[in-house]
Amino acid sequence: MPLDEFDSIDRMIMNKIQAEFPMVDQPYKVIGQTLGIDEQEVMDRIDSLRRKNVVRQIGAIFDTRKLKYQSMLVAMKFEKNELDQAAQLLNRHPGISHNYERGGYFNLWFTIAVPPDRSLENEVKTLGKITGALSTRLLPTIKFFKIGVNFDMIQGRSNAKDGYRPEDQGMTSTTGPEITDDLIQYVKVMQEDLVTISRPFQPMADELNMTTQQLFERANELIQQKVMRRYSAVLHHRRAGFSSNAMIVWKVPEEQSEEIGVVMAQHPAVTHCYQRPTYNDWPYSHFTMVHGTNEEECERFGEEIAAATGITEKQLVYSLREFKKTRVRYFVEDEFLIQELQPLS
Repeated sequence: MPLDEFDSIDRMIMNKIQAEFPMVDQPYKVIGQTLGIDEQEVMDRIDSLRRKNVVRQIGAIFDTRKLKYQSMLVAMKFEKNELDQAAQLLNRHPGISHNYERGGYFNLWFTIAVPPDRSLENEVKTLGKITGALSTRLLPTIKFFKIGVNFDMIQGRSNAKDGYRPEDQGMTSTTGPEITDDLIQYVKVMQEDLVTISRPFQPMADELNMTTQQLFERANELIQQKVMRRYSAVLHHRRAGFSSNAMIVWKVPEEQSEEIGVVMAQHPAVTHCYQRPTYNDWPYSHFTMVHGTNEEECERFGEEIAAATGITEKQLVYSLREFKKTRVRYFVEDEFLIQELQPLS
């Protein structure tokens, strides 16, 4: 949807709830007070944005690694006539949160997370066999420089600010709290989509046998421990007016890896910036995700990053189709058994 299809109030609501949704007893009332409208209008507008699939979900965003999950990006190659069926099989996995058809040799790209008692490599190997992938490349994070999706709906541009955390790198994290039954239950409740009622946190608190104040205090503790990144909305970037996204991949000399990664992450259009392994058929070590209102804007972002870093060997790998985009659902593995998937014939 073009940006101009949203009025100024819808844009302000989207700006606010994707940055940080208020964790208070009556959050829609609080949002309305900041915008000069009543609680019911805020709820009606958010419901309308949900029906249009502009607002995908409102819930807690957790750090996969702090919950002791292992995660990685995977690139697979399929025959074109098998791509759709393979994507649908992969979508059934609760740890696969993003699944896209992209241009280029590897035509299906997805992110996957599994709990610590599973082998991530074996899981991907099994998925490749079941789906009939012609080729698979495992692309775990060696170092991450930025993760912070945020779109300025007023200015019509990406406005990603979160950046490099040098103390916390790699596929897994050695820091964080013990994974207790209480924490697991809290995560399972808080990761679900928030309902649009006046006091939406009350049913969640009831399920956890907490008061809402205790629910909020626990959230603050987990944010301080960096287990929970924030509580916020996820927007459908295409429907919110950002119709193009490109994964710009870069061939960066190893000796400049950290220096270049930090510079790349500083560009406001870059929502994700990672260093990943290279292969003989994939020499690109640095991945920067950018979102624009059109392909020309994505191309311009690539040129600006090249100018800032001096790195010119790159590819813009565009998203052609979205098969799945959601948040990882943690501690629900009992809902899914990989052995139940039927291989493609």
